Amino acid sequence: MEWISTISIWLIPLLIMFILLYGTIKRVPTYETFIEGAKEGFGMAVSIIPYLVGMLVAISVFRASGAMDFFIELIKPGLQAIGVPTEIVPLALIRPISGTGALGMTSDLIATYGPDSFIGRLASTMQGSTDTTFYVLTVYFGAVGIKKMGDALKVGLLADVVGIIVSITIVTIVFGSL
Repeated sequence: MEWISTISIWLIPLLIMFILLYGTIKRVPTYETFIEGAKEGFGMAVSIIPYLVGMLVAISVFRASGAMDFFIELIKPGLQAIGVPTEIVPLALIRPISGTGALGMTSDLIATYGPDSFIGRLASTMQGSTDTTFYVLTVYFGAVGIKKMGDALKVGLLADVVGIIVSITIVTIVFGSL
């Protein structure tokens, strides 16, 4: 197993050296190309700031207004009937919107219930099984100027719902409701 550690330490530097050598052999101005890419990356980062701020404000308003708590109380009887813990609902709602917010909720759930609890395992599985659909659409589609994103939104949210359902199913089958 020590050879795996050695490979993991040297893999990135060797990959970078390979890219630089390959570029040099192909007569690509590697440093200038790197600088050009860095300039484009910085420009892209600046252009997504308004979209990111708008999304974060919307999340804060949703949570602070009590709308999330109202929604959870509304669906609580149905969730209890099928054995889904209501503690996981905020994570399921926030995950498609914000990866950082979802990670914070996952950390809170694990800190509260423990990593080996049903809720801790479910939160971890759900975190890895869904994506930040609204973040991707808002930030990346907005940055490149795509205005019509209705189909991408439908497919992304459908994938999130499937990820949530499969997470609940698999964690229940593998670990049982603890």
